[in-house]
Amino acid sequence: MSATAEAVRLALEALAAQPITIVTEPPGPRAREMIARALPHLSPSLIHCYPLMVRRASGCMVEDVDGNVYLDAEAGVATASTGHCHPAVADAMAAQAQILIHICGTDFHYPGYGAICEKLGQLAQHIGPNAHHWQTFLTNSGTEAVEAALKLARNHTGRQNVIAFRGGFHGRTLGALSLTASKSKYRRRFGPLLPGVFHATYGDAVSVEELFKTVTAPDDVAAIVVEPILGEGGYIVPPADFLPALRAIADRHGILLVFDEVQTGMGRTGKMFAAEHTGVVPDVLLVAKGIASGMPLGAMMARREVMTWPAGSHGSTIAGNPVAIAAGLATIGLLEGSLVANSARVGRMLKQLLAETLAGQPRVTDVRGEGLMIGVELATHELASEVAQLCFRRGLLVLECGAKAIRLSPPLVITDAQARATAEVFARAIADARPEAAAKA
Repeated sequence: MSATAEAVRLALEALAAQPITIVTEPPGPRAREMIARALPHLSPSLIHCYPLMVRRASGCMVEDVDGNVYLDAEAGVATASTGHCHPAVADAMAAQAQILIHICGTDFHYPGYGAICEKLGQLAQHIGPNAHHWQTFLTNSGTEAVEAALKLARNHTGRQNVIAFRGGFHGRTLGALSLTASKSKYRRRFGPLLPGVFHATYGDAVSVEELFKTVTAPDDVAAIVVEPILGEGGYIVPPADFLPALRAIADRHGILLVFDEVQTGMGRTGKMFAAEHTGVVPDVLLVAKGIASGMPLGAMMARREVMTWPAGSHGSTIAGNPVAIAAGLATIGLLEGSLVANSARVGRMLKQLLAETLAGQPRVTDVRGEGLMIGVELATHELASEVAQLCFRRGLLVLECGAKAIRLSPPLVITDAQARATAEVFARAIADARPEAAAKA
């Protein structure tokens, strides 16, 4: 290792161990200057939740260009599963980049593609009894995995319609957007969307049966697509009988059951897949986000009896990129090693800390979730927005979700001390928010 590389490694190790440190009111002068220069060249569709200009990141800590150090409790929207710049992941990517960066997995073979598909299939065997032999199509993202699932479901069943759920988020490309029903702003002015998509009530399997009576016969339905735990729609854990009931409905009518685990998968909920909490095995399983610690990689997995589309019916030039796969294999190794267990243990601890710290706080209506996928429901949307901004200015990165909730989804490497710091800063932000923000209807 060169002296420069060693210096970078030591600096990142130091950053990962550093506490929250605010040296100048965010955004600092350099961040303001760089953001102002960049904005005229960027699409206005980008949200930019905070005026944060990141210089580097390591573990759970993020440093901006002005030297402020933040505790990242959102992990790049639940993506940096092994923490930022984990050395095992970075080393695997660097080694792969020296020998093969791209060749196209649709048209050619290379070792990593088959290896990660086999590994994902082995992991999915643990979801529940009667698990399948899985076959996998790799994608660049979660929304691409959803698109692939829609095509496969239609091709396999010969049916057109799809059932999704209000509150669900499945992506922003047109097919995936047709399933998304968490916020109307995502769909505004993009119609007409995919025809034949109907939305039931999340957590209520009876509402699916109602759709069969009112808008679509079950033998016209190719798939039911559902998040085992609602993500962007509010971090909502459904009733225990919800997924088993959907499995029974799907079996009864020959419908494919698709679990969108793009956010819930890869250890986020304290198990490798959220489906393991109920043991319900889907026909199609979608993963992305945390699968490769921030590299563009996703997967559409289906049982072999369902993966019946012929050669050439779907493909991707860059999906399953060798460098992204190297990151994915390294990530999975770390998840299996200790990080899924850490997600379960620290997740229980953080949820308990939040419940205790926020007990009796009238501005908080619920603390919920599994593992390191924790949602805190607040009294109003205005309060949630203000709390998120207060957290940012005090060095804690969180994101809003649902109508008026905050999501906490830190990297799975989070320590006990970092969990305590998260709860402390978060509780103080809620207490310090303006009274009018909590009271506004």
